Amino acid sequence: MTGRAMAISLLALCGLGVTACGATGAAATGADARSSGAQSSGAPATARLKSVSAEPGASSARAATDTATPARPLAGKVIVIDPGHNGGNYRHPEVINKKVNVLTQWKPCDTTGTATNDGYSEAAFTWDVASRMVKLLKAKGATVRLTRDGNSGVGPCITQRAAIGNKAHANAAISVHADGAPASGHGFHVIMPKKINGPVDPVVARSRKLGLALRAAYHEGTGMPYSTYIGKSALDFRSDLGGLNLSTVPKVFIETGNMRNAGDAAKFRDPRFRQRVAASLVDGLERYLG
Repeated sequence: MTGRAMAISLLALCGLGVTACGATGAAATGADARSSGAQSSGAPATARLKSVSAEPGASSARAATDTATPARPLAGKVIVIDPGHNGGNYRHPEVINKKVNVLTQWKPCDTTGTATNDGYSEAAFTWDVASRMVKLLKAKGATVRLTRDGNSGVGPCITQRAAIGNKAHANAAISVHADGAPASGHGFHVIMPKKINGPVDPVVARSRKLGLALRAAYHEGTGMPYSTYIGKSALDFRSDLGGLNLSTVPKVFIETGNMRNAGDAAKFRDPRFRQRVAASLVDGLERYLG
């Protein structure tokens, strides 16, 4: 009876704690893990299992996000930028004064453009803005073509400028200018094509959509007001510009302001403002192409 009682006591002790009896193996380990986990978390075992099983999926999602390539919203798009005039035009009147056919009339091959009262030329301004635009557009994945490769040459003629966009099969083309209007006028306007029973007709509607996107983005991004001297709500429709008449791709001109107006001219002189001009035009292009 005494020996049997001692055996029963020992079994009772083992029931209180397996490790107290020196037990080993999977059963003991599993019991310990469950006991330890329950004590440390205070949560039911099923809740803990759900939490653990959810983690691998969450980690995979985070990893995918972390390694994702940044979006390039203009990837696959071709954009042609036409910086108005050229820095060497004034040296070669025999070239730029030659008449070319723009379908509605004959016009000079190109012109010298205008300048601020202190001599900052439109050609230099448009080249600077276009160069800034190229960098921004390429960063967004676009393929960019320019109608001229610097600011010391001549031309090209307005007919050739249109042909460059056509040959590139551009998704959008923009001709960047700054006006030489009377000094009392200020602000910007967008010039859009009219139907002329010519090659531009099929893209007139898309050109208007492009122009509206550029007008909104430019106004918002630069704070420049709508033109006070031409057009209606910064829109002007023309049929005498070869760069538009001969275009088979959506294209507009933008007169970014009036170089003869002291306020507008001061802005154009500031490289920080020229960067805003470039960024705003890129924003407009992205809005249209998006």
